[in-house]
Amino acid sequence: MEQQTAQARWEHLTQRPLLALALLFAVAYAVPIVDDSAGHSLTAVCTVVEWVVWGAFAADYVARLALSDRRKEFVRRHWLDLLAVVVPILQPLRLLRLVATLLLVGRRARMADQIRLTTYVAGAVVGLLMFGSLAVLSVERDAPEGNIRTLGDALWWSFTTMTTVGYGDHAPTTGLGRMIAVGLMLSGIALLGVVTANIAAWFLARFEKDDVEERRQTEAIEALTEEVRALRAEVAELRGAPVEKVET
Repeated sequence: MEQQTAQARWEHLTQRPLLALALLFAVAYAVPIVDDSAGHSLTAVCTVVEWVVWGAFAADYVARLALSDRRKEFVRRHWLDLLAVVVPILQPLRLLRLVATLLLVGRRARMADQIRLTTYVAGAVVGLLMFGSLAVLSVERDAPEGNIRTLGDALWWSFTTMTTVGYGDHAPTTGLGRMIAVGLMLSGIALLGVVTANIAAWFLARFEKDDVEERRQTEAIEALTEEVRALRAEVAELRGAPVEKVET
């Protein structure tokens, strides 16, 4: 029980610092892509920052594992976190570090009770648009047949891809760019499903609440009718008169 309390306390204390580090990662990832004239030293600093953020999330996973009293169950329940921590080691590509960091941020954010579903969905949309645009721009800008050359083109492409509109005026031409497109499409469909399910659940909850209130009022009316019938029976008995039926 003490270990569980320590784990919960650790997650509460590290939530905001890790989110701040994730924002720092976003800046470090975006600077070399947006500013294609960035020097080698600036690019190296941004790369170091990305690895530091990844290291912080890896250390967070190890700490939570150490504080858990059921470590095998923790690994089984948080296998996606472990995968996100291990993948950048196996293949240190910037895109994999991006995916791993996004995954870890999302997993840690879902653990916080104070983060509501609407806030999470909005943050996921903004994050996917931003990182999807940066990712596709980084792989498509220098492609011989690429038509996504600027950040504006990348943002427009990400928005039309996530909403599954797909005008076709901008499209990735490289294999990695198309993989990013598939990820954005699936993410957009998943987020749309979450929003739709949330709205449907809200309507069902309202209808159920109305039904409960209607049943409560009906039961109250029936109870009141029974009381009136009983009172009339008592009055009729006292007067010696026949009992009148109560119409319901």
